[in-house]
Amino acid sequence: MSIIKTGAYIVSSYSVVGTLEGKGPLGGKFDYADGTDDTFGKKSWEASESEMQRVAAVGAMHKAGVAPSDVGAVFSGDLINQCIASTHGLMGLGIPDVGLFGACSTCAESILLASIYSSFVKDISMAVTSSHNCSAERQFRFPVEYAALRTPTSQWTVTGAAAFMVSSEKTECAVRVADGMFGRIIDSKTDDLNNMGAAMAPAAADTLLRYFDESGTSPADYDRIVTGDLGREGSSLLCEFMTAAGYDLYQRHGDCGLDIYDIEASDVHSGGSGCGCSAAVISAKYLDMIRKGTVRNMLFVGTGALMNAMSVGQGNTIPAIAHLVRFTS
Repeated sequence: MSIIKTGAYIVSSYSVVGTLEGKGPLGGKFDYADGTDDTFGKKSWEASESEMQRVAAVGAMHKAGVAPSDVGAVFSGDLINQCIASTHGLMGLGIPDVGLFGACSTCAESILLASIYSSFVKDISMAVTSSHNCSAERQFRFPVEYAALRTPTSQWTVTGAAAFMVSSEKTECAVRVADGMFGRIIDSKTDDLNNMGAAMAPAAADTLLRYFDESGTSPADYDRIVTGDLGREGSSLLCEFMTAAGYDLYQRHGDCGLDIYDIEASDVHSGGSGCGCSAAVISAKYLDMIRKGTVRNMLFVGTGALMNAMSVGQGNTIPAIAHLVRFTS
C-alpha cells in the first residue's frame, strides 16, 4: 500500500505574507503581513525570504508553547538554489534540519514527513516552507525590474511562508494528519515555463487516482479536495482529467493559487504559485475551517513543477510531482 497512516496532529501554525497577499481575499486571516516593501527589514530578496521563514517558525513555536530545544527536527524547503532561504532562515534556531525540495509541493511533502517522524519518534517536529516573488523571478525568469510581459497562463509567485508544529499528542485545537501518499514523478512533456499548471495537473490526477483506488473512496467522501497550486489553467485541466477517469471534482475542488488573490483585481493572470502559496493558505484558511468544523475530512494535494533555470535553458521538459495529505477534525 502507498497510503501512509500517521498518528500525528498539527498543533499550531503561523503564516507570513507580503503586501499584495495581505491585501487579498484572505488578508485578515494571515498571522503577519508585510505592509511596506516586502523586504522584511533585509537588504536582499533572498535574505527577506529567509526572514519570513524565521518569523513563521518562531511564531508557530510560540503558539504551541515550545522552545527550539523542544523540537526534534524541522523539515524545510524553498525554491532558491540549494534551499538557501531555509538554511539561512532557520540555522540560528539550532534545530536538526532535513532540507527538502519539492518545488510548490514542499508544503505537503514537509507536513507528511514531519507527521511520519512525530508518529514514529513520539517527538515534536516542524514543517516550514516559503517563497518570495522577487527572489523566485530573479532565479527562474526575469528580475522584476525588467517589467517583462507575462502570458495569460503564467502564475504569480507568492511572497509567503508558513510553519506547522506537528506532534504525536493531540491538543484542544489540533488538526489530525490522518494519512497521506507520496507522489510519482510525472512528465507530461510540457516545456513552457509560463504554464506550470499544465505541467502539474497530470501529477495531481495521478496521485488522486492512486489514492482513490487504494482507499476505496471517491470525491464524495471528502468535504474539500484542495490543490496547491495549479492556478486557473491547471485546476481546469485537473477537473477535466478526473472527469474523464469517472470522478467529479467540480463540486469539492479548491486551489490555493486561486484562493490567495483576487485574480482580476490583482492582475496575477492564472493565480498564485510558489512554496509559500499553499503553505500560507493551508495555515490561514483550511486548518481554521477544520478547527471550526466547517470542514471535517479534506484532501490536500501539493503540486510541484520539478525544474530549474538550467534544465529549462537546456530545453528539457518540466516533470511534476504531487504529494497528498489527508486532514481530519
